[in-house]
Order: sequence, then C-alpha cells, then structure tokens
Amino acid sequence: MNEQFVKHATCVVERVYAASPKRVYHAWSDPDAKAKWFSKPDVFDFRIGGREYSSGGPPEGPVFTFDASYQELVPDRRIVYTYTLDSGDTRISVSITTIELIAVEGGTKLIFTEQAAFFDGHDTPEVREHGTNAMLDALGKVLEGEE
Repeated sequence: MNEQFVKHATCVVERVYAASPKRVYHAWSDPDAKAKWFSKPDVFDFRIGGREYSSGGPPEGPVFTFDASYQELVPDRRIVYTYTLDSGDTRISVSITTIELIAVEGGTKLIFTEQAAFFDGHDTPEVREHGTNAMLDALGKVLEGEE
C-alpha cells in the first residue's frame, strides 16, 4: 500500500511588468489572451463563482487537469481562485491562489501567492514554484510583445 500524506506549502512569487494593471488583468481575464501564455481553456467563465477548466499534456501522458473556481475578482487589482490539479485519475493538489496587481512607476507589480496541499508525493512545492516562475515569465514575454 502506498503511503498517504499531505504536504502544505505557501509560495510567493513577484514580478514587475512594464504594462498597466489593466493590461495585466486582461491577460488573466480574457481567454484568448490567457491562451497565449497559460493554456487554452476548455471552459472559461471569468466571474465570481465562474469556472476555468483545461486538460492536456504530452503525447506520452499523463493528462493534467486544471479545474479552478473564481472566488474574488477586483478589476485591475486582484484575482483569487481555488483549484484542483489532477494527473490522470490522481488528484495531486488543491490550492488557493491570490494574484495582486499593484501600480508602480512604469508598470505593475504582480504578487502571486499560492497556498497548497500536495497529496502523497505526486507533486511538490519545489516543482510547483518552478512551474509558477516559468508561467509568469511566459506572461511577461506576452506582455512585452503587446502594445
């Protein structure tokens, strides 16, 4: 029998983008804009109580499923969502994510805070933080290319 356990972690990643809070918020709130740096959602209902759902992965597998529910939205300022992440049929984590957008000289400071429960060693805080950094770097590249 496999050992069952939960590892809790909080990860905070900050970025400063040379884009207005309105543009950064749009990159999260518009499905076409978000698909440029995250993934093309199968379901995208960006409102409090709305859902974002996507699944995919490499051809050899596994399929990862992201299933989020929006809890709090303040245009151009804050996005809060809860989500589950599955690998195949295995739930690997449950998280609450808070994205804060703060206007700074020349752009926006983004503070990404994720509080997560990782299950049975299928995912780790270190892997998630690495993925978050890559995701926010991809967002930055998209924002740099827009004007």
